[in-house]
Amino acid sequence: MLKKLEQDMMQALKSKEKEKAGALRLIISKCKNKAIELRKELSDQEIIKVLQTVAKQHKESIKLYKKGNRNDLVEEEVRELGFVEVYLPSMMSEEDLRSLVSSVVAEVGATSMEDFGKVMPNVMKQGAGKIDGNTAQSIVKELLS
Repeated sequence: MLKKLEQDMMQALKSKEKEKAGALRLIISKCKNKAIELRKELSDQEIIKVLQTVAKQHKESIKLYKKGNRNDLVEEEVRELGFVEVYLPSMMSEEDLRSLVSSVVAEVGATSMEDFGKVMPNVMKQGAGKIDGNTAQSIVKELLS
């Protein structure tokens, strides 16, 4: 997957797409830093985790820039987020996430908010890489309360 990112960055540089090349360069740099930190070559799953982190950072920046009425920066972050999302696996729909949470709640035997700590880790494990943690958390809270 890292090779694909590098090839796409080179292609973006050749076609003079500076924003795309810059976004990909940042992603590649974060992947290489993570590889150095772990002292091993990253698997595709680990690269996806890095991509998810970058996407989350962009989403948080978008929220903050919207609060600050900085529409110019919001547009820039949205564009960069678009470059990142191309490489992420498709996310689970809310309907599918609800059924996953329901099955985990039944599996664990959760009945109240006290069981939140038993449900969330299982939901995150079963939906690894395909679910948004905040959405999952709100659905779990909704079902347990």
